[in-house]
Amino acid sequence: MRKSEKDKRKEERMQNLEWKDIKDWDNKKVDAKVIEIRRELFDMRMQKVAAGYDKPHLFKIGKKNIAKLLTAKNSNAKGDK
Repeated sequence: MRKSEKDKRKEERMQNLEWKDIKDWDNKKVDAKVIEIRRELFDMRMQKVAAGYDKPHLFKIGKKNIAKLLTAKNSNAKGDK
């Protein structure tokens, strides 16, 4: 079974974010990424309810990415690097 273009793009966006990459982001970039991931999680939940979703591991990755982003934002606010 072939993956649709939409599924490919969603998997590319929902990859694990590395701490070394996001620790230097400014707050605006972090906030934008958090909003983007939350929107994707919402869309996946709606798809799961409507027709089933065959990639449940992406929920876990998305939640972990949000936690990493918010931790980076908090450490930037405190001045830690």
